[in-house]
Amino acid sequence: MLTTFTGATDEALAAIAEEKRIRKTASLVLLFDMGSQFSHLIFQKVAKRGVFCLVADPAKVTVQDVRAVNPKGIIVSGGPASMHNEPPPFDMRIFDELQIPTLGICLGFQMWAKAMGADVCRADRGEYCVETFTQNMNGDSVLLDGIGRTSVLQSHGDMVERGNSFMQLLGSTGNCEFAAARQNHLYGVQFHPECSETVLGERIFENFLGGICGIRDRFPATDAAETKVDLLRKQIKDKTVLLALSGGSDSSVVAHLLKRAAFGTKTKLFGIYIKGVDRPDDEANVVRYFGGQPWIQLKVVDATEDFLAALKGVTSAKEKRVAMRSVYKKILEEKIAEHGADYIAQGTLYTDLVESGHGHSTGARRAQIKLHHNTNLQFSIPELTPLDDCVKDNARDIGRRVGTPEELLTRQPFPGPGMLVRIEGEVTEEKLALARGADAIMTEELTRSGHFEKIWQSGLRVTISEHTKSAGDDAGVGAVLVWFAVSSVNGFTARPYPVPDEVRFKIADRIGNELRGVGAVCYRDSGKPYSTIEAE
Repeated sequence: MLTTFTGATDEALAAIAEEKRIRKTASLVLLFDMGSQFSHLIFQKVAKRGVFCLVADPAKVTVQDVRAVNPKGIIVSGGPASMHNEPPPFDMRIFDELQIPTLGICLGFQMWAKAMGADVCRADRGEYCVETFTQNMNGDSVLLDGIGRTSVLQSHGDMVERGNSFMQLLGSTGNCEFAAARQNHLYGVQFHPECSETVLGERIFENFLGGICGIRDRFPATDAAETKVDLLRKQIKDKTVLLALSGGSDSSVVAHLLKRAAFGTKTKLFGIYIKGVDRPDDEANVVRYFGGQPWIQLKVVDATEDFLAALKGVTSAKEKRVAMRSVYKKILEEKIAEHGADYIAQGTLYTDLVESGHGHSTGARRAQIKLHHNTNLQFSIPELTPLDDCVKDNARDIGRRVGTPEELLTRQPFPGPGMLVRIEGEVTEEKLALARGADAIMTEELTRSGHFEKIWQSGLRVTISEHTKSAGDDAGVGAVLVWFAVSSVNGFTARPYPVPDEVRFKIADRIGNELRGVGAVCYRDSGKPYSTIEAE
């Protein structure tokens, strides 16, 4: 599985070919992420239609790289840069030399318009709201087929200047004449079709992908879901299945696939939740959605003492993952024996396999990015991993098809080893309690302020650094805690999320006042790259 496309190396092209093989498609769309807060929504809209969408780095990918990949279409997102005084890094030859159908959104539209000779200016007034869009019925009808007059979300201070007669006008809003335009293979919209406030945005994406790019060989979640259910039904009929259930999106999707597959049979399904290094709200979330259900028997196992024993003296992130895996496997094997299970199921993704150094065999060296807790454990009974050919987004689409609650599908990603890799040095009972308590406060305040659901991932690190502190008339030292929140398209790249100062200050005050042993609380401003999302 390729992360962000940064160039047409042999390794990258091999990874793209492998992903196409998995998806049974010859088509892909390159999405140049220009830093928009909505980029992940674009990615989801494309993936939802069964189209292979690959995020591209605009600062590194050249016209030669795009030519080598030969995408069916290109999408260039919006972003914070300004074409009239802060042009973003991008090989503008991509617009002119390749003749590949291209959809520019907001800044992306301004980029190709500027490259083709149009002027981009500061608008008389910004548009950061829902506006009424009116289609020019004399213009090209393919991109805007079925649109007419509708509501769109505008979020821009610049715009393509009036009077660029070489472009075909497709539609306007009250303050923006060129709210949609075309020049040959280049299409642009000043609004954001990826946002739900744009009422007919779904139609625009389908018009571009199907009508303009001509992509027909898709990987529909509906077909994939039914295929997986049918295969599982043949495997598990009247058997006993043990599911490692974390309550995250992946294991929750597997749970609902198994539910569908077991319907009308004598299959017994047990969900095993292992607590101890989880987030403070994880257990309650699992109990809420899976406890007391007639189709699955939920078993909660408190492994806190086992984890602490296995982690004694362990300091590196990799060693912590190895220690966590040993406890994880031991408990599951005990439950396999207790329930006489015939199969064990996990929510392992293709991404997990590849990052752990597994995946499909190729002649290229495969690096181990991090050792996932749910890969290559070699259980005593056959293992079911129905999502091991999926990445996160199409796994979620499959989950929607089989009725997985949206709240489970959109929970923030979290590493299998949980709090362990976020505690520097040896994991002790005191540090674990501090990490869990601080994470609970951070999550509570982000949720209360309405930001938690907008964040791709947030977390908190207990460092080995100390800071002097004062409490009343006394003084001492305490641990330095560093927390982060990021926005991302798919986790391959990320930018720090703009948490308002008042929310950050509230989190710092509560952590310092409510938890013992804290000397200072800091916020991490680095994105990925150069940092990773997880601080390890």
